[in-house]
Amino acid sequence: MNIPSDQLEHYGKYKAKINVDPKELDKKAGKLILVTSINPTPAGEGKTTMSVGLGDALQRIGKKTAIALREPSLGPVFGMKGGAAGGGYAQVVPMEDLNLHFTGDMHAIGAANNLAAAMLDNHIQQGNQLNIDPRRITWKRAVDMNDRQLRNITSGLGGPTNGVPREDGFEITVASEIMAVLCLAESLADLKERLSRCILGYTYENEPVTVGDIKAEGAMTVLLKEALKPNLVQTLEGTPAFIHGGPFANIAHGCNSVLATKTALSHADYVVTEGGFGADLGAEKFFDIKCRTSNLKPDAVVVVATIRALKMHGGLAKEKLHHENLNALSKGFANLKKHVKNMKEVFGMNAVVAINSFSADTSTEKNLLIKLCEAEGFRVVLADVWSQGGAGGEKMARAVVEICEKPVTLTYPYALEESIETKITKIVQKIYGGAGVDWSKTARHSLRQLEDLGFNHLPVCMAKTQYSLSDNPTLLGQPKGFNVSVQDLTISAGAGFIVVLTGDVLKMPGLPKTPAAENITIDQNGKITGLF
Repeated sequence: MNIPSDQLEHYGKYKAKINVDPKELDKKAGKLILVTSINPTPAGEGKTTMSVGLGDALQRIGKKTAIALREPSLGPVFGMKGGAAGGGYAQVVPMEDLNLHFTGDMHAIGAANNLAAAMLDNHIQQGNQLNIDPRRITWKRAVDMNDRQLRNITSGLGGPTNGVPREDGFEITVASEIMAVLCLAESLADLKERLSRCILGYTYENEPVTVGDIKAEGAMTVLLKEALKPNLVQTLEGTPAFIHGGPFANIAHGCNSVLATKTALSHADYVVTEGGFGADLGAEKFFDIKCRTSNLKPDAVVVVATIRALKMHGGLAKEKLHHENLNALSKGFANLKKHVKNMKEVFGMNAVVAINSFSADTSTEKNLLIKLCEAEGFRVVLADVWSQGGAGGEKMARAVVEICEKPVTLTYPYALEESIETKITKIVQKIYGGAGVDWSKTARHSLRQLEDLGFNHLPVCMAKTQYSLSDNPTLLGQPKGFNVSVQDLTISAGAGFIVVLTGDVLKMPGLPKTPAAENITIDQNGKITGLF
């Protein structure tokens, strides 16, 4: 990678942080490839596995390649999703470290978040010079675990010496605004300035109270100084992998850090990155938030799908997916079609459809899906990187290299100068294919408040279900004629976007009836099993 030794900070044998040279960051030497997918289903799409496999495949065909991905969160690791380091022979290692404490970034983010919370409550306890209204505090505490018990709590009980009683709550660390800030900041100075803008709550006069107002930004930046540095590991085939930052894509912008992406671009000819969940969330936010903020311009998009998942979008039950069903596949193709068309028609990107092959896929199903794609003019390839590693993705890699040479101009579904209401409506209509927006009374009030505070110019971050193009997780395929219900708007002033809450989108997940943690264990020799 030609990274100077004085920029490498080793964390044991197989991990390092990169002390980034700011002068290198805007030298976009490499081609940037975004990997996204159809709306996720319980059948699985394998987006991260395909991202890793594509990186390995590009290396195999002689391209100097790096991968830039998000860090896993402990909550999903021990909850329902399990690990997030790819799979099979398309995997980032050391997998156990990556899925657990890694280099401590998550803990630093949680500590910085909770320092702000502690200093805010201490300010109120010590006389409340800023006249903060305890009923209007919006800043939550954070813990990197799925724990529904902490969503809504009462704190400060036990008398005057133990604080001011108030309603409080926790978010999972990856949902904290600190995570979003870290992933968009490009230097320590930028990080500190963004932190100072974070809004913690409001005064009795309805004026915002920021981190800067309680003088916490300096100490918070100190806690985050190491976490800001990108992490470097590798795949099973030795492809460099920058794993850094991990905001959720259904409640935040769902991309790895700008610093990691730009560092990878300055050291590789091709960089593979991904957006969280389906293209309606991860890819849209990658373009509208990450690219706008950082001036990144992708060269190509890969849209991942599986025949299994498309059959689910076509109405087939999970337990019947191993049976051939051409009718369900044809119906479910509408979901893939919408996402691929969005890449070209809305964002101006050239795309490759990558079909993640499973052993149960029949040749008839594969041929039908290829014909459906070709009838729409889509470039489509089959890949099996799970069982074959990079060798199973060489056709995909060559297709990506080919489309990277075609000129593209990144376009956006809305202009920043447009009203907040117009931005939301355009995303619903252009990206989701919906009819319009239903506004709650609370959302209308929040909209007026954000406009009064001067936040009209910011991009919007849609917080909605990942399972559907709509805000209803049961509407699979390509639903039509629906309205998206906006329940409320909140501001992430440090990150620089407006969060649009649709439906019941939780910032603190809960554990399922049978958590993945029940199957994770370690033997007397230190060998971990059940993590992935």
